[in-house]
Amino acid sequence: MSDLDLLTRSLARNVKRWRTERGFTLDALAARAGVSRGMLIQIEQARTNPSIGTVVKIGDALGVSVTTLLDYGRGPKVRIVPADQAVRLWHTEGGSFSRLLAGTEAPGPLEMWDWRLMPGESSDSDPHPTGTVELVHVTSGELTLTVDGVEHRVPAGASASFEANTPHTYGNQGDVPMEMIMTVSVPPVH
Repeated sequence: MSDLDLLTRSLARNVKRWRTERGFTLDALAARAGVSRGMLIQIEQARTNPSIGTVVKIGDALGVSVTTLLDYGRGPKVRIVPADQAVRLWHTEGGSFSRLLAGTEAPGPLEMWDWRLMPGESSDSDPHPTGTVELVHVTSGELTLTVDGVEHRVPAGASASFEANTPHTYGNQGDVPMEMIMTVSVPPVH
């Protein structure tokens, strides 16, 4: 079975499990996540490989991390993610990418990401649930972080934190690749 097939099947199983555990109907989850009921059906039947944006919306609506939705096995309390098993969820032909390095539920979803943006590229993010906080640490280049329409420059070696319940964009307006580590903390769904 290919990695993509494994992820598709894991996503199907985990979306259905968490939807059922939360007591959400397909219609209720579709409304909370802002995705169609038909898309949820295809996901739960492992008939589609949705975009990272769709997976993030579903995770936010369920109050679980992307890691939890893609997890294909329950492990011990300590979970080691080998470098070659970090999940690349977004990339461009120009070489930009984001990789989910690790995640957990503590008490809500907590994720750690590795990002690279090539010069001139950017990635938009829809607002996350109220209470979501993101931390970024730029390791090379300069991040242009736009939060609610306001640009902030974050140079290599610097860090930033922000409330992520408004539209935000990660951009690279420089001449060299920008690399950063990002952590996302989403409040639990009650």
